[in-house]
Amino acid sequence: MPLIAVARKIKEKVPAVEFIFIGPKGKMEEAFMGAENISSKWISVGKMRRYFSLLNFVDFFKVIFGVMQSLVILLIEMPDAIFSKGGYASFPVVFVGWLYRIPILIHESDATPGLANRILKKFVDRVAVAYVEAEKEFPAAQVVVTGNPLRADINLGDAKKAREMFSLAESKKVIFVYGGSQGARAINNKILDILPELLQKYQVIHQTGESNFNEVCHRAGEMGIKAGREGYIPLSFIGEELKDILAVSDLVISRAGANSISEIAANGKPSILIPLQTAANDHQRMNAYVLAKIGGCVVLEESNLGENLFMSRISEIMESPELQKKLSENIKTFYHADATEKIAVGILDMIK
Repeated sequence: MPLIAVARKIKEKVPAVEFIFIGPKGKMEEAFMGAENISSKWISVGKMRRYFSLLNFVDFFKVIFGVMQSLVILLIEMPDAIFSKGGYASFPVVFVGWLYRIPILIHESDATPGLANRILKKFVDRVAVAYVEAEKEFPAAQVVVTGNPLRADINLGDAKKAREMFSLAESKKVIFVYGGSQGARAINNKILDILPELLQKYQVIHQTGESNFNEVCHRAGEMGIKAGREGYIPLSFIGEELKDILAVSDLVISRAGANSISEIAANGKPSILIPLQTAANDHQRMNAYVLAKIGGCVVLEESNLGENLFMSRISEIMESPELQKKLSENIKTFYHADATEKIAVGILDMIK
């Protein structure tokens, strides 16, 4: 979605522009790029693990093969510029782009830059970062703080539309549980543990992830809670309706991924962030605590998240207008409304 947001902004400025997406083939990549009429080329990628694993040997050859594929694709396409969001999947394309002397801008979403971007900084012209804390990891002449690029309408949702869509009552507040595009099984389980108690006071929109959806509905059913009724709305995946769901929500419970945080910040929503324990470089925990330091969210660690603690923190926020206002105002400071504009201009300036 950040790639698409930037592509849309560039197209506003240069209508005749052409885009090509190069990366690993995935269901979401294929669907989203197809919907934007962006042609795609699929390459092999290997994960760069910082611990011993036999998969490192296999993935080494995947990276080499990905580099060879990128050599051919970029030679044929020879783009005017490359925009990369980082991650191990971006390494072959950025490295080959450097060999071909193609201007490159990379974006770092997290407070602690990932391994791929820390390596790739040697091969790029410009770096955009979302967190001030990440600036020091890149050469001063290259880096600028932009925030995270989001689609232009992410904070223009319609709460009334969401209420009608999901048959939500106006008399009850709404909690949105958001595990990111894949869902978060650990959060699903924690929510299900307290779901009957939650539904006594609140309505819950629960993004489960496609692979977890049936399991969540089954467990809820065992407790006598029917999906889509009694104020419980489980969803396997959320697309364009995300902005409307955020608009109607009084509290968001989420992982601490950079994009999710930015979407919450754009809407100024009180939030409880539960960092993914196994996130590379512990970046989710860093993201969350940078916000918590300015009073922009409540952070709960997954490892000690019992039912009583979880429920008490939810109630504390939902029953305190003062705390809701504080969390809302403080997280808004993390929203950079011009992030997409700055990145698009930065890419076009490299071409000039």
